[in-house]
Amino acid sequence: MEKFKESIKTCLQHEPAFCTAACPFGLDIRDFIPKLQRGAFNAAYRTYLNAVGFPGIVSQICHEPCKEVCPRRFKDQAIAVRHLEKSAIDYARNLNPNSYNIPPKNKKIAVIGAGISGLGCALRLASKKYDVTVFEKSDRIGGHLWDLLPPEVFLAEIERQFIYEEYTLLLNTEIKSLDQLDFDAVYIATGKGGADFGLKYDPNGAYASTRPGVFLGGELCGRNIIEAIADGLNVTKAIEWYIKTGGMNQPPEQRGTKIKLNPDFITPVEQVLPGEGEPFTQDHAVNEAKRCLLCACDACVRHCDLMRYYGKFPKRIGEEVEITVRPGTLDGDGTVATRLISTCNHCGLCKEVCPQDIDTGDLLLQSHRAMRQKGAMPWAFHDFWLRDMEFTNSDEAALCRLPEGYSKSEYVFFPGCQLGASDPRYVIESYRFLLGHHPDTALMLGCCGAPAEWAGEGPIHDDVIERLRKDWISLGKPIAVFACPTCYQMFGKYLREVQGVFLYNLISELGVSTAGKTYGETASVFDPCTSRHEPELHQAIRKLAEQSGFSLERLPYDGKYARCCSWGGQVSVANPPYAREVVKVRIAQSDNPYIAYCANCRDIFASAGKQCYHILDVIFGINGAGRKPPTLTGRRYNRIVLKRKLLEEYWKEKPEDMQMGSKIKLYISPELKRKLNDEMILETDIEKVVEHCETSGRKIVDADSNSFSGHLLIGNMTYWVEYHSKDDGYELLNAYSHRMKIEEE
Repeated sequence: MEKFKESIKTCLQHEPAFCTAACPFGLDIRDFIPKLQRGAFNAAYRTYLNAVGFPGIVSQICHEPCKEVCPRRFKDQAIAVRHLEKSAIDYARNLNPNSYNIPPKNKKIAVIGAGISGLGCALRLASKKYDVTVFEKSDRIGGHLWDLLPPEVFLAEIERQFIYEEYTLLLNTEIKSLDQLDFDAVYIATGKGGADFGLKYDPNGAYASTRPGVFLGGELCGRNIIEAIADGLNVTKAIEWYIKTGGMNQPPEQRGTKIKLNPDFITPVEQVLPGEGEPFTQDHAVNEAKRCLLCACDACVRHCDLMRYYGKFPKRIGEEVEITVRPGTLDGDGTVATRLISTCNHCGLCKEVCPQDIDTGDLLLQSHRAMRQKGAMPWAFHDFWLRDMEFTNSDEAALCRLPEGYSKSEYVFFPGCQLGASDPRYVIESYRFLLGHHPDTALMLGCCGAPAEWAGEGPIHDDVIERLRKDWISLGKPIAVFACPTCYQMFGKYLREVQGVFLYNLISELGVSTAGKTYGETASVFDPCTSRHEPELHQAIRKLAEQSGFSLERLPYDGKYARCCSWGGQVSVANPPYAREVVKVRIAQSDNPYIAYCANCRDIFASAGKQCYHILDVIFGINGAGRKPPTLTGRRYNRIVLKRKLLEEYWKEKPEDMQMGSKIKLYISPELKRKLNDEMILETDIEKVVEHCETSGRKIVDADSNSFSGHLLIGNMTYWVEYHSKDDGYELLNAYSHRMKIEEE
């Protein structure tokens, strides 16, 4: 967490947009554009007015430095900001400035030069009720504007902006020496080639001269006309600083931005401009404004599901995590970000898209561990998955074997816990393929420990890793063949001594028959988030799909920018709405069927109704894209089936008949099966509850419905059932679970 505190200091969240940084006025485009996007022209005009002082002038003569830095210019055309500024003026209901009732200030300011820079200074100071006097040696105001605009345009605009302000204007009054002035501060804006009274810039302050209380700016200092206007408006800060502190060291305004924008994520959208001779309508303005990217260093929020869902940047997340892990409450218990911490998928995309490499996901993982260590993280968030991992690594499903006749192996196939749970044939056919090319290939069935890492359960995770290490050593330290990118990632992180390769890379290199089936579909490959740094794997999957006859279309996020399917971190218990939202967004990326090579991705999408193949379906001709995944209970059953079939086929062992759950026969309707699965309740656990009720007699009888109800604590969870007798067993009427423990006599 300390590492994160240091890295968050480099966060660019508050850096200005490119256009704002290039704009002499610093127009806040992220405030201005959204108002136009929703058609709020009056509000947009107020933002523009406050920034530029004289909108009717600036919109006519601005040289548009913003267009030179707009990132859209790399994809289509830069945003037509000047058109948008004019539309804010054209369609605003009221162009007059606001009038404020402010008490007058007893400070006198002199402005030398009634060009637009001097008038800008006078306008800002007069609006704050300073006593302002403008000296102009000619007989007219406006200076250089007379060469650029019709006088009826700029004179009317100047008059409008000063409508509520009072100041003294002295025309035909040339100031030849500053000694003839008796003012608290002076701004010299005499224009290009004008008098500077022998003063030079003081580099230690904004607009400061070497004479206390005297400031320089505008075209006198080499600025163009737009920069001169901005100088006049901005110099007022330095003048006020001097009046309040007596110092000429008001810091110069920092320009530029550190934002970095990846053009890969910019979708081209044609510029919205009217035809020749046609007006720029309100619809034009709204639609052109919608092209704006509102450039900000917000890649984390735009691309990370968690940050977008919560609407929080890394700094805010860090603050909430800090007061959760290290609360200031007397009981030392913090809950501000408990659910947020448990919602992270740990996919790594936040760091991938961050130009400063800020790893918010690692912060959340470390904080999860800290919360578990102090017993403050709700156990229910990960209890199911820890129990599932325990089952996978138990004698019922785990296996570690060398082929008959071998004392060690060159390769060991580690398919992970979910591949065989989805369909045992995925593992069986893959292992058959490997044995066909490398007959000494060993087999390890088990879990890589990811659920324990995600749950923050350090000791449990360490035990799993140590068991894997011992099994690997017992096989002769072979090269591990992975079908699951998450397993590959976990081994690379905690078992670095194990050399690993991907099953699909081997299949691509060695070649395989497509089982006589050639697909003629257009599909999209969905890369799992744990594969983001495996470009060779990405290429192998696409090669295999294309060899099978698929025409491939890219998804918006793939390769190193792959996004989680919602499985990572196993967050569905801690935050079900979030998990559902992630799935919804993922399957909406394309109407094409997906080709996945993570069993979790494949089954999650299929559960949501998305047509999705596993790459092994394609390679070995196992299933179609519409196969419904097994229930959670079915997944456990499949692991037992997988172990039994492998032992029978390759080691000629016939295990005893499988027995999951209890010995009773329980009838469950399809609707109730779906409910149990959605609520992550195993049918085998429900069978245990019914058996307990029947054998112990601890049950409640409902005489009206002739049904029974009872409960049983399994692990940390209490399960309730409602059932009645049926034929040679029992029919389940309802079931649910909760964290409450019931004290019994």
